[in-house]
Amino acid sequence: MDPSTHKRFLEYRERFIYFGAETRRPVLTSDEFSAADAEQRTLAAMAEEDRDDEEEARLVELSKLLFRD
Repeated sequence: MDPSTHKRFLEYRERFIYFGAETRRPVLTSDEFSAADAEQRTLAAMAEEDRDDEEEARLVELSKLLFRD
């Protein structure tokens, strides 16, 4: 895991500790986080008008999962 992804993973874990008690899902492993983070960053980098409805819904879902909403 590269240093910037590792930093985002640690920030995710901090947010999970603070906000995640209300979610009923387990904390993501580093591999799960890396995959979700990469997909979320790719979708977020796309221009809003270039994302279709499925991509927009997936971006929202990933943002919530990673506490970036």
